[in-house]
Amino acid sequence: MNDDQLLRYSRHILLPEVGIEGQERLLAAHALVVGAGGLGSPASMYLASGGVGRITLADGDSVDLTNLQRQILHTTAAVGRAKAYSGKDTLAQMNPQVEVIAVSERLEGERLEQLVASADVVLDCCDNFATRHAVNRACVAHRKALVSGAAVRFDGQVSVYDLRQPEAPCYNCLFPEDMEAEETRCAVMGVFAPLTGIIGAVQAAEALKLLAGAGETLNGRLLLLDCLGMEWRSIKLAKDPSCKVCSA
Repeated sequence: MNDDQLLRYSRHILLPEVGIEGQERLLAAHALVVGAGGLGSPASMYLASGGVGRITLADGDSVDLTNLQRQILHTTAAVGRAKAYSGKDTLAQMNPQVEVIAVSERLEGERLEQLVASADVVLDCCDNFATRHAVNRACVAHRKALVSGAAVRFDGQVSVYDLRQPEAPCYNCLFPEDMEAEETRCAVMGVFAPLTGIIGAVQAAEALKLLAGAGETLNGRLLLLDCLGMEWRSIKLAKDPSCKVCSA
C-alpha cells in the first residue's frame, strides 16, 4: 500500500481483525454485485469505500424517478441512464482507486458463469427469483461465497452461502426453485427506503469479512428484520441432502 492508501484505510488497519494484511486482501479482491438498485447501492458503496480493488456492477435496467427514494447510487440527473454506468460514476467519485466494471445487462448463461468464476465474492442484490437461482447455481458450480439479501415493504433478510465449504447450504436449499412461491416486488408492494440501506450494508459487511478473513459470517444462518418493529431474528440453516443444485 502507498501512503495515500494507508491514510484512506487507516480506520480499517487499526482493527486487529483486519490490519494491513486484511486490507491488502481487500485491495486485491474482486467482488461481483448483481443489481445496482436498492440493495446494490449501499452494498457497492461500502465495498468501494472499504477498498475492494475491483468491483463488477451488473444491472440491465435504467434509472427511473421511482428508484430515487431508496437507490442512493443514483441522482435525479441520472434518470434515464443505465444503472450500471450511473453507479460506476458514483463509485468512482467516492474512491477513484477502485476499478469499477459496469455491465449493463441482465446476467445469465455464459456471461454469468464467467463473471462468477472470476470473482472472489458474489453479492446477490437483485429483485427476482430467476436471477437469484441462476446466480446461486453459478456460485455452487464455481465454489464461490454468495451474500444474498432481499427487502420488500418493511421486511428484510440476508444470509451467506459460503459454497467453498462442502457442508454449507445453498440458496436453493432454503428456497427451492420448483417451490410455488409468490414473487413480491417493491414495484407492486412498496418498500421502506432505509430498509434497503440496512440490508445492503449488512451484505457489504459480510462480503468485507469474507474477503478480509475477519470474524464469523452469516454462513448457515438467515437473518430476518422486521423494520416496522425494528426486531431481528436469526434462523439456523442446514444443507438439504436432496437439494437438486448442491447435493451432488
